[in-house]
Amino acid sequence: MTTTVLSLRRARVRYGPLEALHGVTLAAPGPGLTVLLGRNGSGRTTVLRALAGAVPLSGGAVWWDDVDVTGVPAYERARRGLCLVPEREAVFGSLTVRENLALTAPDPDPALDAYPGLRPLLERRAGTLSGGEQRMLALSRALLARARVVLVDEPAQGMSPAVAARTYALLTALDACVVVAEQRLPPALRGHPAVVYVLRRGAVVFAGESGELGRSTSAPRP
Repeated sequence: MTTTVLSLRRARVRYGPLEALHGVTLAAPGPGLTVLLGRNGSGRTTVLRALAGAVPLSGGAVWWDDVDVTGVPAYERARRGLCLVPEREAVFGSLTVRENLALTAPDPDPALDAYPGLRPLLERRAGTLSGGEQRMLALSRALLARARVVLVDEPAQGMSPAVAARTYALLTALDACVVVAEQRLPPALRGHPAVVYVLRRGAVVFAGESGELGRSTSAPRP
């Protein structure tokens, strides 16, 4: 059974004089997958950061498990089981792959089972990995954390189609509230049940199930 776990209610976010979110309302179920679609500048990354507490709201609220957590700092949300995987700087570049994984859990095997390609890279510094390899490492840490809420900005960036499909299979299998941000609906999610929000210029312009996105004449392309 899924229920709303995390939500924004008329959320506004400002970066100096510019408003990035204009009263955004959305709800993410758990366990389940929510997909935020939109071009660069649409506000999808800001939504993730607002949910995580990484940026303050200038209006509206963040609710988690029917509790207003708008004033709860990011580190406390992380302590309560929220994991944010940003698009950039998601790993510690000066540490090895093994050391990055050890920061989350003493046993790296579950992460290496998820992404076997990381096993021969254990002694490499994370900063020397390719973009796709760094994404695998960042997501591996999220998997090890066994978080209740997982927020990921462009999970499959830099990955091969096969690894991208594997990544989405891992995310959809999590017993957690998972929210991902992408520019377009990934091929791996076509036909998979998911809640979809399309954002444009800081506002929600479509909300519905993934299967409705292509059928609805009112659903704009992100």
